[in-house]
Amino acid sequence: MSTEQEPTTPQDELSQALPPEQPEVDDHAAALDELQDRWRRALADLDNLRKRHAKELDAVRNEERARTAAAWLPVVDNLDLALTHAGSDPSAVVEGVKAVRDQAVDVLRRLGYPRYEETGVPFDPAVHEVVGTVDDPAAEPNTVVQVMRPGYGEGRRQLRPAAVMVSKRQE
Repeated sequence: MSTEQEPTTPQDELSQALPPEQPEVDDHAAALDELQDRWRRALADLDNLRKRHAKELDAVRNEERARTAAAWLPVVDNLDLALTHAGSDPSAVVEGVKAVRDQAVDVLRRLGYPRYEETGVPFDPAVHEVVGTVDDPAAEPNTVVQVMRPGYGEGRRQLRPAAVMVSKRQE
């Protein structure tokens, strides 16, 4: 007989060192399986919620885009009407274009972007963009004396600042 033994692997040694599985280990494995299943379901629910939210957000964006475009349709219609009458009385055309401009400004106001073009107010970099300065002794320094291009919006909902001329400091 030979005294030679088969070579053992670390796995064999580990299985020999551990006692046979007990019912307690089976309970832990079952609990672990249940937790893993619940975790996978929660991940799937979260992914479904994310996808549903993205679809709803896209639908809301499309509805808002359509509502905004519909608000501009009367303005476009009136511009078309003004163009058809371009050959008639020039003063009537000018009045019509002014009316269309007023209508467009009203659409912007209803969408939450009111027009502002005040003069004589202190310069505010949050709502004004300086395009030039003038030496006006009648105006206080750093006061808006002329609006070159009106601004639209207010606070954090500003489309653009008003382009203004500001009085210089008098020295």
